Amino acid sequence: MRKKICVVTGSRAEYGILYWLIRELGEDPAVELQLVATGMHLMPEFGSTFREIEASGFRIDRKVEMMVASDTPTGMAKSVGLGVLGFADAFDSLAPDAVVVLGDRFEMLAVAQAAFLTGLAVAHISGGEVTEGAIDDAIRHAITKLSRYHFVAAEPYRRRVIQLGEPPEHVFNVGDPALDNVARLALLDRASLCAEVGLDLARPFYLVTYHPVTLGSESPELAMQALMDALDRHGDHQVLVTKPNADAGGRLLSRLVDEYALRNAGRVVAMTSLGQLRYLSAIKHCAAVVGNSSSGIVEAPAFRRPTVNIGTRQDGRLRATSIVDCAAECDAIAAALDHIATRRFERTLAETVSLYGQCDASTRIREVLKQVELGRHLRKAFHDLAH
Repeated sequence: MRKKICVVTGSRAEYGILYWLIRELGEDPAVELQLVATGMHLMPEFGSTFREIEASGFRIDRKVEMMVASDTPTGMAKSVGLGVLGFADAFDSLAPDAVVVLGDRFEMLAVAQAAFLTGLAVAHISGGEVTEGAIDDAIRHAITKLSRYHFVAAEPYRRRVIQLGEPPEHVFNVGDPALDNVARLALLDRASLCAEVGLDLARPFYLVTYHPVTLGSESPELAMQALMDALDRHGDHQVLVTKPNADAGGRLLSRLVDEYALRNAGRVVAMTSLGQLRYLSAIKHCAAVVGNSSSGIVEAPAFRRPTVNIGTRQDGRLRATSIVDCAAECDAIAAALDHIATRRFERTLAETVSLYGQCDASTRIREVLKQVELGRHLRKAFHDLAH
C-alpha cells in the first residue's frame, strides 16, 4: 500500500524550497502525494501564488483559507485559530499517513497543531535553528515538539532538536532543501533576468528583502527607512526589492516599498513575488543580497554572493564568511555596502563555503519518509540527555 504523504505550503518562498521534495514524492510509485496550499498563496495582495504551484503541473488537493485582514499580532493569532479549524477538516477528508511542514511561520504552527491533535505523524523540515529576532524562533521549537520526524540542515541543529527531548533516531541531518534549487534549476542569464524584471543590464543591482522584526525593540518602519536611505547613498546601483511577508507590520512595509519604487522609477523595481527561478537568478547576478531574509544566510553563500544582513531577525543562525552583519541604521548599512565592495572582501568571497549541506536534501527526506513508520497515534518517547 502506498504511503499518503501530505505536504503543506503557505508562501512563495516556502514552496520554492519544497519544490523538489514535492516533485520527487509525486513521481515515486510508493507514495501518494497530497498537496495543500494555504496562507499567502491564497491572498491576491501577495500575488495569489497558488497559481504558480498549478503552473508547475502539481494538483492542489485542498486550499485552506486562514488569513484574517489584519496587520497586527492579534490578527496573526486569529489566523492560527482559523488555520487549526480549516486543517482539521482538510486532514479528516484527506486522511494522510503523514504531514510535512517546513520552517517556523505561524501558518505552519496551525498545521502542526491540527495534525498532532488528530493523531497524524508530523515531519518537520528545518528544526533546531535559532532566529532570535523573531517570534518564529519559539514557533519553530513548538512545531518540533508536535512533530515525530525531524529533517535538519546542519549538525548543530540536530543536537539542538535532541536537546529538546526528541529521540536521536528520529532526527536526520539532511542539509537544507533550499540548496537543491541551486544545483538543479537552470537559472536565467543576467540579460534574461534584467529583461524580465525591468532592470538596466549595464548597471549593478542589489537584491533587497526586509521583513518585519517581530521581537525586540527594532522598529520595522524606521529600519526600512534607514535601509532606503542607505541604498540612496549608493545611487549607482539599481535596487530589486521583493516585498515582505504577512507578519504583523508587513503591509506597512509593503506600502513604504511601493512609495520608494515610485519615487525612484527607473532605478528601483518592487515586486510582490519573483518566483524561485527569478529569485535565485537574481541572487546569482546581484552585487549583494541586502535585508534580513534567510536567503541571505542559506542560499547566497552557495552562490558566493555577499550578504548585508540587517538587524537581529537572523541572530543565532550559522554564518558563512560572505555575510556582513550590521545594525538597522543608515550609517551602518551604508558602511556594510561599502565594505562588501572592497578587494579584501572579494578575496573572502572566493573562499566562502556553504554551511547547509550538499544540495541533495529532498532526495534524502523522501527516502527516510518511505522507510519510517507512519500512521496515526504513534507513541513518541521523550529523550533525556545523559548527565
